[in-house]
Amino acid sequence: MRDPMVIANWKMYKTLSEAVEFFTHFPAEVGKVSDVETVICPPFISLADLSRLVKNTSLILGAQNMHWEKEGAYTGEISPLMLQELGVKYVIIGHSERRNFFGESDRVVRKKVDAAFKSGLFPILCIGENWDQFNNGETKKILQEQLSLALEQLSPNNKLVVAYEPVWAIGTGTPATGEVASGVAGYIRGLLRDLWGEVAENVRILYGGSVNPDNILEFTGKPDIDGALIGGSSLKEKFLAQMVRAVSK
Repeated sequence: MRDPMVIANWKMYKTLSEAVEFFTHFPAEVGKVSDVETVICPPFISLADLSRLVKNTSLILGAQNMHWEKEGAYTGEISPLMLQELGVKYVIIGHSERRNFFGESDRVVRKKVDAAFKSGLFPILCIGENWDQFNNGETKKILQEQLSLALEQLSPNNKLVVAYEPVWAIGTGTPATGEVASGVAGYIRGLLRDLWGEVAENVRILYGGSVNPDNILEFTGKPDIDGALIGGSSLKEKFLAQMVRAVSK
């Protein structure tokens, strides 16, 4: 049985004071929901303070990115060991904004996934096609390439989380339909079975891309979709709480 999951990706939003303010209100907003794994991924500057604030809650801390090395002369980067010391459990890897704006290749993504596992972190691997690829019927081809390269020669690990985020839906207000997302999630699970066998049944697959309180159940109500990776709609306490409660059984 795969536990449902809601991940808030705050991207480059919220100063430290704004992040702390969010945490003073959110636990009361979400109530006593205990059957949804709720992960907050703030900017790096907030991780230390929020790691203390989550201790007496059911919330889990995540990071938006990391380097694949434990340490080194990599100005501006953060290592898995640094994240681990802050109590971070999950780390987003391969988000389309990292791929598009910062040139992260599938090979780089693979090194980060490997490093996350070796450091005891749980990678949230993002994969997805762009608009032209979607319209040209290349979705399956692109996802197969991204997934196989990201997991190449890695041992099966049910701590992996895969987020299907069609690039054309992220931040556009035009999400995929529930049926499209469900079909793609099923295809991804089939790819995972080919790569990892029975372990694939325990890997959680999420949908991301313009998810909000009004449409979240269109995605999370499908058999192969275990939750959502949420961007803009996760920035408001009430919206995120509504979505966590909606996903709760």
